[in-house]
Amino acid sequence: MQQFDNQKLEEAVKMILEAIGEDPNREGLLETPKRVAKMYAEVFEGMGKDPKEYFTTVFNENHDEVVLVKDIQFHSMCEHHLVPFFGLAHVAYIPRDGVVAGLSKLARAVETTAKRPQLQERITSTVADTMMDMLNPYGVYVVIEAEHMCMTMRGIKKPGAKTVTTVARGVYEHDEVKRAEILSLIRMS
Repeated sequence: MQQFDNQKLEEAVKMILEAIGEDPNREGLLETPKRVAKMYAEVFEGMGKDPKEYFTTVFNENHDEVVLVKDIQFHSMCEHHLVPFFGLAHVAYIPRDGVVAGLSKLARAVETTAKRPQLQERITSTVADTMMDMLNPYGVYVVIEAEHMCMTMRGIKKPGAKTVTTVARGVYEHDEVKRAEILSLIRMS
C-alpha cells in the first residue's frame, strides 16, 4: 500500500477549516483533521495498486458461456470535486478455453479501481481492459450505474440522478445479440 502523509493531510484539513471561517481549535473540530486523514487513507487505498493482481490466479474449467457478477456495490471519489459517488457495477465475460477467475476477483478489481480519485468512465474501462488483458476472454461487458454527490449537493442539485457507463470489449463490441443478453441478465432481479 502506498504511504500517505498523514501529517500533511491533517495540516491541509486544518487549513480548509480556517479558510471557510471555522476555528479548528473548537472542541468539536479538534480531532477532525486526524479523522479526515484516517478516512482518506481508507477511501484512497487503491492508490498504487493494480487490479491486474487479482487475475494472476485463474482456473481451467470447461465453461465457455457468460459469467456475470452483478450488483457489486462500490464507492469512489470524484477527481474533479473530491466528493463521493457510489453505485453498482455489473461485470460480465465469456471465458476462452475454459479460463475463469474467482468470482470475488471481479468485485475486487472494481473496488481497487474505485478507491482513488476517479471518473466513472475510467473505472468502467479499466475493469474491462484489465480483464481482457489478463483473462483473454472472448468478450467483456461492464456496466456501472452511480449517483454523484457533485450533482446532488452542488451544481445542478439533482438528487437521485444516476449516471450509467458501459464498456464492451471483444465479441460484445459488435454482437448486438450478446449485448442484449447481458443487459437482460443485469435487469433480472
